[in-house]
Amino acid sequence: MFHPYTTPRQPPVFNQRPPGPRFLNYKNRGLEGANSFPALNKKPLSPYKWIRPPPIAAFVPPHMPRMSSGHKRQMNEYNNPPAVKHQRLDFSPDPSLAPPAIWRPRFPDPAVRQPPRPSLVGSHQVPSSPNFSHHPQGLSVTRRVFNIHLYANDTLSGQMVEMFEACQQQPSDLEHKEMIRANLLQEIKKCYKGARLYLTGSSMNGLACRTSDADLCLVVEQQKRSTILRVLSRLRDVFKNLPYISTTDLIKAKVPILRFREKDSNVEFDLNINNTVGIRNTFLLKSYAHADARVKPLILVVKKWARHHKINDASKGTLSSYTLVLMVLHYLQILNEPVLPSLQRDHPDCFDPLMEIDSVPESSSYVPSYSSRNESSLGELFLGFLRYYSTQFRWSELVISVREATTFLKSKSWGNKFICVEEPFDGKNVARAVYEKAKFKAIKAQFAEVRSTHPHLQTTQMPSPLFIILLPICLCSLTATSLQKWT
Repeated sequence: MFHPYTTPRQPPVFNQRPPGPRFLNYKNRGLEGANSFPALNKKPLSPYKWIRPPPIAAFVPPHMPRMSSGHKRQMNEYNNPPAVKHQRLDFSPDPSLAPPAIWRPRFPDPAVRQPPRPSLVGSHQVPSSPNFSHHPQGLSVTRRVFNIHLYANDTLSGQMVEMFEACQQQPSDLEHKEMIRANLLQEIKKCYKGARLYLTGSSMNGLACRTSDADLCLVVEQQKRSTILRVLSRLRDVFKNLPYISTTDLIKAKVPILRFREKDSNVEFDLNINNTVGIRNTFLLKSYAHADARVKPLILVVKKWARHHKINDASKGTLSSYTLVLMVLHYLQILNEPVLPSLQRDHPDCFDPLMEIDSVPESSSYVPSYSSRNESSLGELFLGFLRYYSTQFRWSELVISVREATTFLKSKSWGNKFICVEEPFDGKNVARAVYEKAKFKAIKAQFAEVRSTHPHLQTTQMPSPLFIILLPICLCSLTATSLQKWT
């Protein structure tokens, strides 16, 4: 989906002469006249003898480790003549270690004929043309290189960084999920030849833990709900016979999913059909995650905190992980000195909701960098997040909008939902799972618990015991037992 890294060629140097002295011709006397040039108290130059320079060594590209054969896509995935999107994994490290990235904004070249826009579902019939490329082109912008430890200058922040480094998803975890996706796609294509399968969600946007589940989006021609349920039922029967799948469960929710587990890693997969908005918001959240070094650790700690207090399970009427992520991003956008901007508002061409799904980038380097003047530590942001939703945010009146980096008043179209968080692309309420008043009160109570326990607590005060209250296991000395409890 994006060009592989290659070393740019050096620009040609014009008027460059070969090594050795210049060949002069004084008074048309030729080479001999140049060598016999008279000078005061100087001996004549010795005759010049040209020596052939050594050959220039051929450029050797940097070594790239090869993936094992089990992780490669099989050739039958590329048999279809149309040029479709083939998902590539982005193993770039965190912003604190990543090299400067290049942004190429998606501005179409009027001189290049653009192909017709295919449908979001069904088979992609994108004509192959040597003049057309899905990859955005444009000027280059150097991205800032962050160091997360600059924001860990207190006890709580240091512990948050330590937890993040211990629990974040590793490249090997993502590679294993991609291998499962590729194997499943081979089995699915036996039933639905034109199917495409995408790995989405936290696994791809960089906000996953080591034990986070994996979201899969299957794109097929079927669109009706009844037909989609039949497709999922058929796939459930197929998956039951696969040796690496342990359990399968068809969940007939508003967005039906097929839930199953992989035996070796025990990772849970949720497969939906034609929910392509997940592919778009995966790129959006990935761009936010790489916009500032504090985003990933803060979101991971918030999800751990919510899970410990049992308010992070949409199937049980509480907040989904996606909702929590949007709540964190919203808080970082509305500070007096924002940590994050609204990427959709500032760069609409990069996040066009009508962009062809196969043109959605998978690397955040296509989004220009943002330099925040906010220097708050991780601990200050975490406590500020809890204080904002416990004392300042008006749950019954406001709708959270990451798309506009603000809030707006609820209208009748939002119904009587207790919590309203706008999905950045389709505008739906991602917190609709919270429909019971008791669950809503339990969520608010957890945010307010810190203020009631420590009424005079300020975000700049970081006593060590507070970490034990908020996140009951202190990771000052990380052990295998504590790591197992966290993950």
